[in-house]
Amino acid sequence: MRRVHSMPFGAEITSDGIRFALWAPTAREVSLVLDDGEHSLSKDSDGWYRHVSGSARAGSRYGYRIDGDIVVPDPASRFQPDDVHGLSLVVDPQSYDWSDASWAGRPWEETVLYEVHVGTATPEGTYAGLMGKLEALRDLGVTAIELMPIGEFPGHRNWGYDGVLPYAPDAAYGSPEDLKRLVERAHELGLMVFLDVVYNHFGPSGNYLHAYAKTFFTERHPTPWGAGINVDGEGAGVVRDFFFHNALYWLQEFHFDGLRFDAVHAITDDGRPHFIEELANRIRQAIPDRHVHLVLENEANQARWLDRGETRQPKLHTAQWADDIHNSWHALLTGENEGYYEDYANKPLQHLGRSLAEGFAYQGDPSPHKEGVLRGEPSGHLPPSAFVAFLQNHDQIGNRAFGERLAHLIPPERLELAQAIFLLSPQIPLLFMGEEWAASTPFQFFVDFESEPDLAEAVRDGRRGEFKRFKAFTDPEMSQRIPDPTDRTTFERSRIDWTEVERSPHREVLSRTRHLLDIRRSEIVPLLKSDYRGSQYKVSSENTLDVSWRFAGSTLRLLANFGGALMTIPVEGNARALWASPGIDVSSADLQLTPWSGIILKGQSA
Repeated sequence: MRRVHSMPFGAEITSDGIRFALWAPTAREVSLVLDDGEHSLSKDSDGWYRHVSGSARAGSRYGYRIDGDIVVPDPASRFQPDDVHGLSLVVDPQSYDWSDASWAGRPWEETVLYEVHVGTATPEGTYAGLMGKLEALRDLGVTAIELMPIGEFPGHRNWGYDGVLPYAPDAAYGSPEDLKRLVERAHELGLMVFLDVVYNHFGPSGNYLHAYAKTFFTERHPTPWGAGINVDGEGAGVVRDFFFHNALYWLQEFHFDGLRFDAVHAITDDGRPHFIEELANRIRQAIPDRHVHLVLENEANQARWLDRGETRQPKLHTAQWADDIHNSWHALLTGENEGYYEDYANKPLQHLGRSLAEGFAYQGDPSPHKEGVLRGEPSGHLPPSAFVAFLQNHDQIGNRAFGERLAHLIPPERLELAQAIFLLSPQIPLLFMGEEWAASTPFQFFVDFESEPDLAEAVRDGRRGEFKRFKAFTDPEMSQRIPDPTDRTTFERSRIDWTEVERSPHREVLSRTRHLLDIRRSEIVPLLKSDYRGSQYKVSSENTLDVSWRFAGSTLRLLANFGGALMTIPVEGNARALWASPGIDVSSADLQLTPWSGIILKGQSA
């Protein structure tokens, strides 16, 4: 089976030759640079430059000379063998013969996500290397891998959020065919593959759009990375299409099963329909015949994008990363109260209870961290599966000064309690690579700007400057201990060590994770596929938490004691224990919960 996504951008193979198309509305002149020389192009009234070449072919290198000066890569390049400043490569997507024609994806309720950074997930740091780990993940109970952004970024190492060519899978990890083989092998094993995409900004190196398409950006909507993406002003139609086609390109040409949209709160759109709404509608209309899952990262907690239809299917987006659940857990487990944890530190257990029961802790409430600005929308009407929960992810580990994982910060028994509640609650769980065995390696912030020393110095200084507002780093000497993100050793330290799974205590943690995911598959997933009837939660003055989720015919209940004293909690009805902390007598009608212990019960409901 051959797959290709046809689009107005980039280089496309046609019956007449290779069609090249560049939108350059603010360029004075553009020429196409090919192996056989340069070809002057004429601009149409909408700012497009197009040319059909009979001499170019798959494998040809090409670029565009702007205003007789710089030669730039294609912003819709399908591959960049020589990094972000080099020429683009003509790719024939139909040269790859897929064998997964029968794959239609998996229902969202079955999803157990495993977030990976391709470059540090294996010793090889490639798509091929990751492919060799898929069976182990399948056997663990993972049902979907989620790749951090892979769009071409500068250098050989990067988290991916500095990408500048969003159609080109980065050459540091392998070829487009290698990526397709990874997706194909995952499908063969019954695993879905998700991709994290960035539509809110471009990285600082290799973004040449300003040289010929200034209207791609707008000063009306500033972002933390500079001028915003122009999705609502003059020329916005082409800009919106650039990203809509990018989403469809990954889903159709590479057969991904879902996308995670990074920081959509940073995409400002004063028009109608909103970019976020049209993005989902375009995808839903284009791919109606298989499971495609669309996940948001949205600090604004806007429940409006997550509404369900009469058949319980998402109208637009499938789910949102549940930062409130993570932040509540983190404040409760570690006692940290700086930065955005300020919003949760005053009453972490209440925030955890509300977010576990209703999705968002902040539902139109004032945020202390944002000086009282109201944040969020009511979310209690949404099913738990509208939220992706996690105890850790790339941000929450990597944005720490030293990249410590949760296992480095809290006692093992607290981590065991949190992990069980996290994996057996009805939200969709996400594990960060290595979390399943409490990996000892950190995940630190790293970049590769070796060819641009001034930018490298700015990033290095900026990283250390970020932490000056934290008490631990007010001492300049302590600040200098923060790892240098431009040093290759920072990247190497972040590479996980798969041999740890054979040693204690990692071996035992892995076994526990596998056991919990077995319970989830047999006991929790069937609930998620039934009608959701609502939830309730209660936090006692002694710091016990009681959360119930009601489904058609069944109730799932969490009881946990986060206080310092033994608590007795009566349990009525015919509920049975799915999991309990060590030492709890699950047969007793009056449960004795020691400090930092819990139980998860499943029973019948009317």
